[in-house]
Amino acid sequence: MEGKENSKMAGTRNIKETVPEEDRPREKAKKHGFASLSTAELLAILLRVGTPGESVVDLCQRILRDNDDKLYLIARKGINNLVKNYHGIGEVKAIEILAALELARRYQQEEFDERFKITSSDDAYQYLRTRMEHLDHEEMMVVLLNHAKQVEECVKVSSGGTAMTVADIKMIMRPAIERLSSGIILAHNHPSDNPKPSAQDDRLTERVHQACKVMDIQLVDHIIVCRGGRYYSYNDHGRLL
Repeated sequence: MEGKENSKMAGTRNIKETVPEEDRPREKAKKHGFASLSTAELLAILLRVGTPGESVVDLCQRILRDNDDKLYLIARKGINNLVKNYHGIGEVKAIEILAALELARRYQQEEFDERFKITSSDDAYQYLRTRMEHLDHEEMMVVLLNHAKQVEECVKVSSGGTAMTVADIKMIMRPAIERLSSGIILAHNHPSDNPKPSAQDDRLTERVHQACKVMDIQLVDHIIVCRGGRYYSYNDHGRLL
């Protein structure tokens, strides 16, 4: 695999041959810090070499342009699509890019993992977005809360297609019962980025609400997660009374 990829690099433009030393991403990062680098320059550090007639920074700028300058869209491409669509990116490089993006997502997620307290729908969204907004399919999660509204655990209870996920009330309630949780937040994402709840979402919310009443567990909210700060909160709309 490495040999095949190395053969592709023959004739490629090394960044040392095409960019002045003071503008090379690695040297720039050492001198001014990583925050001084553009997103394309950060990607260029991973790729290291470009293609014949195209520097590595130019290649990275093109990849970003093709994906509306959104890293999550690059992450959604997957290994095969990156290799297929960009000459100069072999399987090894594609894996390195996607691994770096996954590390970045987990780094962001860690900010909320230390007994994060949820006091509003925005708190819930900020906690959930790092887990859900990058997904290209629907998933449903249950956030388990203690009596102080602190997060004890976040459990994935179902995963589906691009339009809907199948929800089982027993699977939703099981982790809350096992952990003796005081409350839960039900959450799922809309890959379409339309936060408006469907009739199916409404029916599920009502069923979970009733099940929580029977088990003396508070349904704190049902959040529909989208990208760009968009979400729908059943609690904010007064639908969990």
